Formats: sequence, structure tokens, C-alpha cells
Amino acid sequence: MEQLKILVADDESRLRKLVNDFLTKHDYQVLEAADGEEAMDLFYSNPDLALLIVDVMMPKMNGWEVCREIRESSRVPIIMLTAKSDESDELQGFELGVDEYITKPFSPKILVARVEAILRRTNQRSESEALEAGGIVIDKAAHLVTVDGREINLSYKEFELLTFFMENKGLALSREQILNHVWNYDYFGDARTIDTHVKKLRSKMGKKGDMIKTIWGMGYKFEVEGASL
Repeated sequence: MEQLKILVADDESRLRKLVNDFLTKHDYQVLEAADGEEAMDLFYSNPDLALLIVDVMMPKMNGWEVCREIRESSRVPIIMLTAKSDESDELQGFELGVDEYITKPFSPKILVARVEAILRRTNQRSESEALEAGGIVIDKAAHLVTVDGREINLSYKEFELLTFFMENKGLALSREQILNHVWNYDYFGDARTIDTHVKKLRSKMGKKGDMIKTIWGMGYKFEVEGASL
């Protein structure tokens, strides 16, 4: 089986080596970049990249600039690393289409687990499986979503979130259930991660976003009938 290729962009050589060693042990091919410009050069010269791990604070181009440029042409999964735990930074990352946001210091084992969780989701290939409800169609094989025949551009997290909602139509889903399924790991913290993604997903769905109902104090439920929250 061909190795999946991952780009690690960080100006700390020791951190790059640590992440490289752990990913290599799990049979990934790792490319390293010491600054944002080098990261973009490697991105453009390696169109088969499966995932990027990008530090926010880098010389020449910072992580936000790298992410913004990549998202102009690609949906490749991106994990952002930062030494800051500022909520505004995390929200900015999600607005730019970041798939994961990890604060330093972190456990390399946890990083690898999150890499593998993302790649399991993004590399799933169902032959012709599709979900349809209320004018929303999810084509799992093509990783496409249409609303009333119009394609909408979702991040991988948003795609998996909508898929999970539609697969459990009419059921009240707790935030814990959503985190365990969509993020595929136990999230120790508050619910802002889910709520941020739901808000973005609703916005992209337009009026059909009202199908995602808030269950106050618990979580969410996807319902076709009814138009207001």
C-alpha cells in the first residue's frame, strides 16, 4: 500500500523531528518545511499530499496566510498548531477551514491519533452511498453535498457533521455523542468546538440550516419538518 504523504510546517526543528519520527513509525511519508513560503512550495510541488500540519507562528508566511492560500484551491485536511490558547485564534482557524486545532505543548501520540482519525474519514470511499432528506443530498463517494440541487462547499468536519445528523434524523444527539463520532476522540473541554461548526454549517446551508435544531442543555437534532428554531 502506498504511503500517505503529510507535510509538517514549523520553524522549530526539534518539534518537526519529533512529529516526523512519530508519523514515520506509523508508516506515513513526511515532508518538512521550516517556514510558510517553503510550506507553500512543497504544497504546490506535491499535489498528492494527504494532510498538512501547520504552525501558526512561522517566518515569511504565518500559518493563517498558508491556510488561506491553500483553501483557495484545495480541501486537503489541515491541522493547525499554536502556542496560544486564545479562543479568537481557534475561531479564526475554523473560519478559514481548519480541520483540527491543537495547542502546544501536545502529546505526539494524540497528534497521530487525530491525524489517523481525519484520514479515516477523508479517505472513506463508499461506492454509491447517498443520503437525502428535505432537498439535501449527501454523496459519500464523491464527498459532495447539494442543497436543492446547488453544491455547497463544506470542510471535512462540516461534511461529517451533516452526515452524522442526517444518518440520525429525528434523534436528539448529545454533544458527547457528536464529539465521539465526528471527532473520533474524547474531547475534554467545553462545547464551543461543536457549536462553532454547527453555526458555520447552518450558514452554508441557508434556509435549510433550520433543520438542525438546538436541544438546549443537550445537543442537536436534525429534523426535516419545521422551519424555525
